[in-house]
Amino acid sequence: MIHKKYYEELEKQEKLLSRKNEKDETFYNGLFDRYKYPVVTREHAPLIWRYDLNEETNPYFMERLGINATMNSGAIYLNGKYYLVVRVEGNDRKSFFAVAESDNGIDNFRFWDYPILLEDTCPEETNVYDMRLTQHEDGYIYGVFCSESKDTGSNDLSAAVAAAGIVRTKDLVNWERLPNLKTLNSPQQRNVVLHPEFVDGKYAFYTRPMDDFIDTGSGGGIGFGLCEDIMNPVIDEEIITSKRKYHTITEVKNGAGAVPIKTDKGWIHIAHGVRNTAAGLRYVIYAFATSLEDPTKVIAEPSGLLIGPRGEERVGDVSNVVFTNGAIARENGDVYIYYASSDTRMHVATTTTSKLVDYVFNTPEDPLRSVECVAQRCELVKKNLELLEKK
Repeated sequence: MIHKKYYEELEKQEKLLSRKNEKDETFYNGLFDRYKYPVVTREHAPLIWRYDLNEETNPYFMERLGINATMNSGAIYLNGKYYLVVRVEGNDRKSFFAVAESDNGIDNFRFWDYPILLEDTCPEETNVYDMRLTQHEDGYIYGVFCSESKDTGSNDLSAAVAAAGIVRTKDLVNWERLPNLKTLNSPQQRNVVLHPEFVDGKYAFYTRPMDDFIDTGSGGGIGFGLCEDIMNPVIDEEIITSKRKYHTITEVKNGAGAVPIKTDKGWIHIAHGVRNTAAGLRYVIYAFATSLEDPTKVIAEPSGLLIGPRGEERVGDVSNVVFTNGAIARENGDVYIYYASSDTRMHVATTTTSKLVDYVFNTPEDPLRSVECVAQRCELVKKNLELLEKK
């Protein structure tokens, strides 16, 4: 017999799932809109994932397999719907992937009944997370994610090895596991993104060269490399694109986020940058552009952050963090940036391609010194005061 408590909880959850999202009218910057509610939370996880519904085997209707967080989601628009491949973290700390869909991209996201069960081709793999979805010109949708395993060369139980796992699909239902990406000059990789087009007839990846699991070390920034064969993905050379810089939002590390958006002026990249503070690491989202002819060449890099954690977004499992690995750019110009806050929940920010282009190419670069930053701001003040005087 199904426990009667199930129907009570289902009714409560349905109110959450069907709730209309609203723009946050208290926020304005001319570039993007924030929304009042997160788009996916742990409360969105289906009850059938968490509870044994049988009253005989679960008389107190206890959670048997709890969900701790929903975060860091890949995103894609397909067949008229918006899909997130969500990183779902169980109470056991293990992450897995699950598809959530919405008709409008800003609310009513609902998980499919079953999470994604990847082919078990890596016996050493302990955890998977942060999938980027690329609709590639070869006809496949690729998912590139972090494949984590224990560092058997260390006695530290927190020591791990990170690699870039690769899967592909055409329908988000059937997934084929491919070999993990190998980068000959970087022992570890995280935050890897597959470019949506061939470059010189090869598959192109944005990488994050790492010396070990936590530190970027000599990595220097977001890398770029080519591989001949996606079935044997090997990169023998990585070129740094967006570099880490002293006393900026990328000082500690940075990494590729969403799949780059193609525009008439260049590829728009939405990435994350990390700096240290007295309260620990602070993750923010920033943007830059690379050349259409040479995706390794940065042609515009506006100063500062694009999205930073605000208000309740600052609180969670890992506080003071926003992180993106998914954005949807529609043919009509609408852009949906999906980002997690504090490793706990998913949000959306909406903008347009034309606004992103204006922001990236017309926002001044960081002059990297305080005195020059003040001079830059004074020049803006002077220009505005002169304009106001003419009124």
